Amino acid sequence: MNHKIKYLILLTGLALSFTACKDKGISEEKTTAMSYTDVTSDVGMNFKYTFGDTTYENILESSGSGVSVIDFDNDGDMDLYMLNGTYLEGISDDDGMVFANTPNRLFSNNGDGTFTDVTGSAGVGDTHWSMAAATVDFDNDNDTDIYLLNYGPNVFYLNNGDGTFTDIADSLGLVGPDSLNGYPTWSVSAAFWDYNSDGALDVMLGNFLAFDPAYFSPSAPDMMPHPAEYKGQASLLYQQQADGSFTDVTKQTGFYYPDSKCMGLTVFDYDHDGDMDLFQGNDHQENFLFQNDGAGNFKEVGKTSGVVVNDQGHPTGSMHGTIGDVDGDGLADLLVTDLKYGALYRNAGKGLFEDITARSGVAREFAGKGEWYAALFDYDNDGDLDIFSANGTAEELIVQLPLLLENDGKGNFKNVGPEVSDYFTTKRSGRGGAVLDYDNDGDLDIVVSHLDGAGDAVLLRNDGSNKNHWLGLELKGKNGAASAIGATVTVYMGDMKLVRVNQWGNGYMGFNDPRVHFGLGQHEKVDKVEVLWADGDTTVLEGVEVDRYMEIKQ
Repeated sequence: MNHKIKYLILLTGLALSFTACKDKGISEEKTTAMSYTDVTSDVGMNFKYTFGDTTYENILESSGSGVSVIDFDNDGDMDLYMLNGTYLEGISDDDGMVFANTPNRLFSNNGDGTFTDVTGSAGVGDTHWSMAAATVDFDNDNDTDIYLLNYGPNVFYLNNGDGTFTDIADSLGLVGPDSLNGYPTWSVSAAFWDYNSDGALDVMLGNFLAFDPAYFSPSAPDMMPHPAEYKGQASLLYQQQADGSFTDVTKQTGFYYPDSKCMGLTVFDYDHDGDMDLFQGNDHQENFLFQNDGAGNFKEVGKTSGVVVNDQGHPTGSMHGTIGDVDGDGLADLLVTDLKYGALYRNAGKGLFEDITARSGVAREFAGKGEWYAALFDYDNDGDLDIFSANGTAEELIVQLPLLLENDGKGNFKNVGPEVSDYFTTKRSGRGGAVLDYDNDGDLDIVVSHLDGAGDAVLLRNDGSNKNHWLGLELKGKNGAASAIGATVTVYMGDMKLVRVNQWGNGYMGFNDPRVHFGLGQHEKVDKVEVLWADGDTTVLEGVEVDRYMEIKQ
């Protein structure tokens, strides 16, 4: 019996130019003309995604791949690493062989608003099926490295500092096991942080499920099997040793759940006790929230904290926990995208979360679209965090409208995308994405990878929000930029304060611009910047000038 879903969707003639206006900002007297312009072809980013086939018939093909922002050459301009699928024998159909050995691609930012493909010279054109790429300076040599998460063996690209990379995953012990639960290891996420406070960077490797390509649902042989029909695969915690290699310490630290189905990992201090905790979004399982006891041991507390299911009490196809203070109370809230209508958990303090998905308007806007990558970011530089989400149905290749949800400053959201760009009126099937300031003009741009008939990535240039003031901060802890992951930054302006958490891996298969971004509205001066580092130290700067990027060292 034919159990394929034919790949019949062709998207052509995507005209994505626009102009729109709205009134918004910290100062209500300010009128900011907002628009996003599709500049993909203009800047030379000619990336097309492939899932290695011409038919769309299994969960690997439906999952897509990610986007990572990285300044690999240390020139101050953000580069883009675009990940790709590929033809896989025994999984893809024979006519998909034309997609064999499809590489990932690294686009170097030229600093003049254009990009150049440097994949070959950099040596990062891996041809495994790649899911996500964690960008991090693991050895504190001031060069950003890449941990590439694959279906199959993982790759660790060491930045040589001369524009090239070398794969050292084997010597580090970070290739990952050949198989988990009887099938090839399928890694989808990685989170770096110093879990035991010994000064060395550790990493949690998020693994998805035990994919059997021969299996199909007896009750629905023409449909893609549901994730619940597969076994899971344990996520693994690797501790860095004195020689720089990594050792699996999953079981002794409390992280071992052999049948979990991780889609995303997020590190942050959710309970404000001075150590980093970890949220794991699970696919059609209850989510995990691992509480750090401060001594390198973790306890799963998702149920007691209120983040395991949606507001109907159902575990859903959760993707990733995206953190940000949506209501301005100084606490990091948690947005979890999924295939129903998502979950927005308001941090109520004392380690507890309140589900505000419905009353915030998120449920209304998300319903039925299937959210994958999402960002909590200040698209209009007015001081509050808005939402972008890349959408698309999973089990069938049905395109959906992407969303740009504007925050009223109190955690209530409405869709303004169609007013800002034709991109938001064109149905696509988005997966991975990232937010960045690729042109260094102080407002946040968007890049999205699409899994549909066109397959082309889109780079949306922000045109308008830099009419408000802004501040960008590059944080470097005692042991380099990676040791600043999880730091909390507070900006004070008069009787107003804005709080952000330094977390780059903050969306499904997406690593964002590593600089902490603040929209300041009409405020022309920042009275004080306070950084609470991950190890508990504090740095305070006073009288900070605005409309610039600056480095803060611990």
